[in-house]
Amino acid sequence: MTDSTKPQFFLPPIYDSQGGWGPASDVIPQQFCDIPYAPYSKSDKLGRVADWTNPEGQKQDNNQTAGNRQGRTGFNRFNRDQQQAYGASFASAFAYTHNEDESSFSVVDNRSAGTKKQALKAVGGGNVRNNRVQNNNNKQNGGGYRTVNQRPNNNGGRYQQNNNNRRRYGYKDYDKPQRVRNASINIGADWKVLDEIEFSRLSKLSFVIPTAVDIGSYGSVNVYNKAYDRVNTKNEKMLTHIDRVKYDTTTSEDPIIQKYIEENKATVFATDSVLSLLMCATRTVYPWDIVVKKTADGKVILDKRPGGVFDFVTVNENSYDPPAESEKDTINSWSALCNEATYINQNFSRQVLDKTAHKFENPNPFATTDTQEELASCGYRYREFDLSNPGTENEEDKIQLIVRTEVDAAVQVGGTTNYVTVRALNEFDPTAQGAGGALPWKKSLDSQRGAVVATEMRNNAAKLARWAVQALLADAAQLKLGYVARHNAKDNSRHVILGTQAYKPRDFASQMNLSLNNGWGIVKAVVDMCLQLPEGTYIMMKDPNRPILRVYAVPSEEDLDDEYEEEEEEEQK
Repeated sequence: MTDSTKPQFFLPPIYDSQGGWGPASDVIPQQFCDIPYAPYSKSDKLGRVADWTNPEGQKQDNNQTAGNRQGRTGFNRFNRDQQQAYGASFASAFAYTHNEDESSFSVVDNRSAGTKKQALKAVGGGNVRNNRVQNNNNKQNGGGYRTVNQRPNNNGGRYQQNNNNRRRYGYKDYDKPQRVRNASINIGADWKVLDEIEFSRLSKLSFVIPTAVDIGSYGSVNVYNKAYDRVNTKNEKMLTHIDRVKYDTTTSEDPIIQKYIEENKATVFATDSVLSLLMCATRTVYPWDIVVKKTADGKVILDKRPGGVFDFVTVNENSYDPPAESEKDTINSWSALCNEATYINQNFSRQVLDKTAHKFENPNPFATTDTQEELASCGYRYREFDLSNPGTENEEDKIQLIVRTEVDAAVQVGGTTNYVTVRALNEFDPTAQGAGGALPWKKSLDSQRGAVVATEMRNNAAKLARWAVQALLADAAQLKLGYVARHNAKDNSRHVILGTQAYKPRDFASQMNLSLNNGWGIVKAVVDMCLQLPEGTYIMMKDPNRPILRVYAVPSEEDLDDEYEEEEEEEQK
């Protein structure tokens, strides 16, 4: 082997930089001349060029992770993938960041079977036929509303299961369109708005309950038949039609009130129906109106319009989903239910009485010789209330209110005669819209009387409050409530009496959280406002869609007569 064929080893040349660390400037190779040099700092540590002991993608152990969180940046074989800054003046041009993680890419779907099913459901996969059937069911059941035949959730029984496949009303009420009601009277173009009072302001008023003085009693009442106290769901009685005449004359047309006005007995005159509506105004939802007449001598008459809302009994006015207000002739529409409730109240108050009559001091002021034998049992008690401010001694500043109140029956208790007001609650169809979640009376009235009464107090808060106030104004000892239901839910012409219950009016008002001081405060504020108005005719109207009370100035009383005639013509059509 010659010297030319033998392997040779040459030591690389060593260049000594006399000016400091690093290579000498005169010996730098040509390919590295234009690349900047990043000097190392004293805290930098060099790692391995290649670490074959740590597999690709191995995670750091918990101790190392905790150490890094605490700020220990010492180098070991597990943190070699972490990006480090070498040199005091780290140049970003040399920093390389791998944005894509190739280890997570896989062509084969290696997920479990359960994960695949959940993914298919999320994107609408799975059984296509089941999806089509479900979509059709959603369309038939009203779109986004929850259907009753679906499984209820465990949230305290909010949704109840029913086999009738009917829609449960009350679900997503916040998502329903606002009902737009019409006003109770057509507002003329020349009517002027004098004042607007929010119900929130009315609910803060208060006035001491005035003492009542009886100034006259007229008519006669029959004695209540106690046999109806034993009526229950197993011993029900059919409601019969009894043809009797009962006068409900307006305040201004009452001959007794006209006599009191001429005698200057008081300053303000009203009936118990008008006054109770004012005292319970904050509970009302449906529109209503009251006619205010201011005479030349300063008298104020709170009156009603013939054929107005005072002549009908509302049904489930305060329910979360009141009866439908449609023009179709259906038995469960709002107008049909009002007519049905009015019919039930009239006949129930006549059926539960005996033939024994109790006469008042004076005969019925509205009776004639032709109708004397056909009069319904009704006693009219005229009572006077003092609405003067406390400490008022001047007779001219005193405000006296005369109210015509009504009682329906009499009860003999220990040789004394007490008066009773008789009213009836009616059930139409527990499964229909507007039922307000009421329990079926034929199954629940005897066993769950408290739940039935609580539901009625919630759905008919305004109506029951007015009945309690009317009984208190008339100084009735009892308020008799009857429970009348349809004999068949699909027939509104036949009804059965399922039971009766007696309440003391003051206790009944307290059960409903009815503040009498607030009611008299509303009456006092309205009376003071009316006394300041000039002579004329005014309309006090509840806004049909907002809790606001508005006062309009009517140019002439003939406008109200024209409105009444137009309403009668529309009803006849």
